Amino acid sequence: MIETRGLRKSFRSRQGRETKTVDAVRGVNLQVPAGEIFGFLGPNGAGKTTTLRMLATLIEPDGGEATIAGADLRKDPAEVRRRIGYVAQGGSTWDESTAREELVLHARMYGIGKADAHRRAVRALEAFQLTEYADRKCKTYSGGQRRRVEIALGIIHEPKIVFLDEPTTGLDPQSRAHMWDEIRRLRTEGMTVFITTHYLDEADALCDRIAIMDHGEVVAEGTPAELKREISGDVVLVGLDVANTPQAAQLLDGEEYLNKLETVDEGGLRLYVDEGATAIPQILRRLDHAGLVMSSIELHRPSLDDVFLTKTGRSLRES
Repeated sequence: MIETRGLRKSFRSRQGRETKTVDAVRGVNLQVPAGEIFGFLGPNGAGKTTTLRMLATLIEPDGGEATIAGADLRKDPAEVRRRIGYVAQGGSTWDESTAREELVLHARMYGIGKADAHRRAVRALEAFQLTEYADRKCKTYSGGQRRRVEIALGIIHEPKIVFLDEPTTGLDPQSRAHMWDEIRRLRTEGMTVFITTHYLDEADALCDRIAIMDHGEVVAEGTPAELKREISGDVVLVGLDVANTPQAAQLLDGEEYLNKLETVDEGGLRLYVDEGATAIPQILRRLDHAGLVMSSIELHRPSLDDVFLTKTGRSLRES
């Protein structure tokens, strides 16, 4: 449904008197099959939204090729637009209009007849549980209600693919969970969903496959389970005073149970071990014997943040 080859985009920015070229996207290759929820995970500034905007024909690539729902992105962008839906991060509803008015207008703009546009609006309002608010002005909606209207607008013309840019940013936990259900429903109905997100739990729980992006490049791709399996064993987080962290690292480095050791910026260590249950007693004995006091010790299974850390050298949460 989506295939890209070497997609790239640069921007020129002024810094004082100098003009600098910033490579926002550096040769992205993707393959997204039909009927999948595909996630783009990465920190702000990684190039996720720029890639999304290129795929949605909102900005033109500097190089590379892409095919979207069978249409060539660079040769036939108008056909691409007919086959996709796009929901921006900033929203697209007008304060003084109602959800019903917005939906009918969007359908009509896609060339749908007046009667059919009204029928589609009714179906969308029911599907997104908005019937109760259909004729109220959008400025009276909660953040979650307004976001549901925006996604309904993005699919009113029944596209093959819908692009969602940070669909749950700014929503409360209940509204986020409801939005996840709506996105899963779109997949169930046969739509391919492409989302960008910087929420680790969202990518893990919602996406069939994800691509992790950093500094304009895809650094890892696969299902959440596959990516986490690349990091064998367990993760042990040891809380220590910043002053004691270097000594603790020196003591534990080289232990036979240890696969990898990293220092945490705020103090403490992140240890990648084969078996956390057997490693923790040995860690406790070693540090206690040296008189190093720990503030905490935690055992975790590898997470997507650990995957990002392994690929980039820093935590996505910290980024």
